[in-house]
Amino acid sequence: MKRKLFVCFLAMIMLLSLTACGASSKTAASVDSSANDHPAESPAVTEEKGDADTNGYDDEGRDSGGGVLENQKIIYTGDINLETTEFDEAVKALASLAEAKGGYLESSTVGGGSRGYRWADYTVRVPSAQFQSFLDQAGELAHVTWRNTNLENITETYYDTAGRLKTQQIKLERLQKLLSQAENMEDIITIESAISETEWNIEDLSGTLRHYDALVDFATINVHVSEVYKYSDTEELPENFGDRLSSAMSRGWHSFVNGMEDFAVALAYSWMWLILWAVIIAAAVVILRKIRRRSGMKKPLFKKKNDVKPDDKSGDT
Repeated sequence: MKRKLFVCFLAMIMLLSLTACGASSKTAASVDSSANDHPAESPAVTEEKGDADTNGYDDEGRDSGGGVLENQKIIYTGDINLETTEFDEAVKALASLAEAKGGYLESSTVGGGSRGYRWADYTVRVPSAQFQSFLDQAGELAHVTWRNTNLENITETYYDTAGRLKTQQIKLERLQKLLSQAENMEDIITIESAISETEWNIEDLSGTLRHYDALVDFATINVHVSEVYKYSDTEELPENFGDRLSSAMSRGWHSFVNGMEDFAVALAYSWMWLILWAVIIAAAVVILRKIRRRSGMKKPLFKKKNDVKPDDKSGDT
């Protein structure tokens, strides 16, 4: 009995194995048949995906392999503060330097300080390729007290805007084609309204790109020039106690000298006021003395503490 059960069990296993082999052969045949019936489908799908990836902007310089734009759109801006003891020569040399670099002064403001020192603010535009060279040579014209540079990468924003512009231009062409085929007045009005909106979008996006191009092609540098009596202290920081002590004494002496110079300059500026107040005080003293003489008062203007009246002396005797 056990042997019969074992034989039946073995027969069932063999039957299941044959069924599985048949299904596998049918599946393989189905796959081969499908591949033979559509031999060009897979390349077509690949090509379609490649065409659909228009956001790569390969025609604009994007590396399609890594997604990195070769034609970078970078805005260069810089700031530099200068001190000079020869103001006129410095500002002339600065304007000449901008012109030599192929740039220009976009704006300029010149003023004078309360003590006669002058200053100037310039906004200089130079080609981006000359950005670093201009900063370096401008620093040779005068004493640099501060300098800053900034680079803003607008590559993605630029090409996104360019892509939107291209989409709007294609949309405009389609709308114009539909307008030429429209027969219903209501359709014509609707299409013309869409055309007007699309044209406005095109103009706005085009203006944005022109603005980006101007910022990218020409760097912007803000220059501040100050006229000074002498340059700011450029000494190195002391390293030990002796150097610190020596530096402190030197700074203290220079501070005292500068203070006396400032005091003398302040007197020079206010000498007219000093003379005026001296005249007013002298006139007041003269007038008070005349008033006392006319009233019969012979007492001095300022009574001394040790003065004793004659009547007091006679009373004591």
